[in-house]
Parts: sequence; structure tokens; C-alpha cells
Amino acid sequence: MLSFDLRALEAKAVQVAGQLSARDPVWGDEDTRPADAVHVTGRLSTAGSGRFYFSGHMSGSIETQCRRCLAPAALDVNEELHLLFAEDGVPEADEPDVYPIPARASSLDLRPAIREQWVLAAPAFALCREDCKGLCPRCGADLNAGPCSCEGVTDPRWNALRSLRGDA
Repeated sequence: MLSFDLRALEAKAVQVAGQLSARDPVWGDEDTRPADAVHVTGRLSTAGSGRFYFSGHMSGSIETQCRRCLAPAALDVNEELHLLFAEDGVPEADEPDVYPIPARASSLDLRPAIREQWVLAAPAFALCREDCKGLCPRCGADLNAGPCSCEGVTDPRWNALRSLRGDA
């Protein structure tokens, strides 16, 4: 559960243990979505009048393509979270790092903030492994499997520069 009654929060802090599904409508079309669900744990408490503070952790994984060789790549995402929520009208509500709560709201939904933090934490470019050699720019062969047949063939457009260096 990632939605909480604000009146109950003003009385005492609550422990958060929930999941944000990869199929939840909070995700945007261009978001790096998790492979399964984002697991969220932590503590949500009041931080003064009209302010609430969440301290916790999110974890999940993404399945994407390696940016060098286009092979499948799975990466874990683990991130500590420290989020401040403020009701409209509270001075901090206009700051960029503060998540606003609509005036007269009766509940606090953590899902949009978790989604934003996930998008910031999930890598935009993944590698299947650190030493990935990628694809040959000429023939497209996977260089992780071994050298390609076009190795040693040079681009003739560089011949003028090679002749200046004495290599041609």
C-alpha cells in the first residue's frame, strides 16, 4: 500500500511496505519501467504542520538491451529515498525537491514520487557486462563472440592522413 490517510499520519508515523507495479497507470510512455514491481519500504511521518517526510528504500530491476551489442541486459536498481511532501500554502511547497500535496487532500499517494525517483535512479544506458566490445561498425558482427571477418579493412577516406604520417 502506497497511499496513506493524512489525519492518521499527523497522529503517528507509519511503516511503509508496498509495491509499485510495472503496469500501474502512474508510469509514463517513455519511462524506464521496472521488469516486475518496485519494492518500497520505509517510514512516513509528519515533519511539522502540513509537511510529511518519507525515509526508506526502493528496489527493483530493469530488463533492457545492451547499448553496445544489443543483447538482453538485466540490471538491479537499489536506491535510498528521502522525500519531503508539503501541503499547498506551506513555504517549502514551491521548492523543486518538495512534492506538493493538494490543498484539502485527505490522503498522501507516494506512487508519483516513487515513479519519479525510479526514473532518476534507473540507468538510461545499460551494458550486458563492463567489458562488452559491442558490434562491428562495418559488418555488425558481435565482437564479444570473437573478431569479425572485416577486421583490418580500413576506411579509404583516411588514406590522405595516413600518407602524411607515412603509414600508407
